[in-house]
Amino acid sequence: MSNHDKALDNALRAAAQGYAVAPTTINKTPAIPSPHDKGHSCKGECGQPGHGVYDATTNAADVRRLFLLAPKAVGYLIACRGRLVGLDLDRKNGVDGVATVNRLAFEHGFEIPQTVTICTPSGGFHLWLTVPDGIAVPNSAGRLGPGVDIRGTGGYVVGPGSTGRAGEYAFHPKVGYVDPQPAPDELLQLMLPPAPPVRQQHRYEPREGQSSRALEGLVNVVLSAPQGERNSKLYWAASKAWAHVGDGHLAAADVEAELISAAVQVGLNEGEAMRTVASAGRGVAA
Repeated sequence: MSNHDKALDNALRAAAQGYAVAPTTINKTPAIPSPHDKGHSCKGECGQPGHGVYDATTNAADVRRLFLLAPKAVGYLIACRGRLVGLDLDRKNGVDGVATVNRLAFEHGFEIPQTVTICTPSGGFHLWLTVPDGIAVPNSAGRLGPGVDIRGTGGYVVGPGSTGRAGEYAFHPKVGYVDPQPAPDELLQLMLPPAPPVRQQHRYEPREGQSSRALEGLVNVVLSAPQGERNSKLYWAASKAWAHVGDGHLAAADVEAELISAAVQVGLNEGEAMRTVASAGRGVAA
């Protein structure tokens, strides 16, 4: 079986499991050239293939069509969309991303779950993790530390069974395939961008108490969040509250103060809570 056919078979298997896939070259880059001039901003709205990660699909017929258009493809990408996030841990040129993540786990008090682990040809690993619905983790290189890249929203990981110039990507032999596990709360906060400085806001009296009751209800959602769902409940409540800020029914200072205070009461540290509330605000603004 050729590397092209092997990549197609593995891509179809991944698509059947619900992962959105598209073909890649031996350089691990999207295999179908863009139909547009350089500098275009189209993300597939034109209906033509050639938009990289935005070509990714779970439909078997579309996967076969993409591979037909990419006869030199020897691998495939898996789009990081929805809840999927990838950690790329490099181990080369004197850099050890595994050591970096282990240090972060020790310093911040979390454990890396046994999750999908892909062995890379250079001796590193890709870890597949999930994040709560609605949270957008940005792509970054080295922000967590040496040898650690984040493949978040709009990014992709190389699918197992793909061939690169240095060799093949494969499931870790001691783990095999398992469902991607949730990122620990502490690691998730490290993956999110830092909160912007809080601007001074004028407090105001809510109209007839209705807005005050709305914020109280959202605070109670956070206070009643069970262990393991505290951060996702905080993000959900903050998103709702920021929408009220946008339509003029709540003050930003009230939202930040009340929700962060509630999050601290249920066990999140203040820095985590600030970053989550700020991230929710950016999501509503977008």
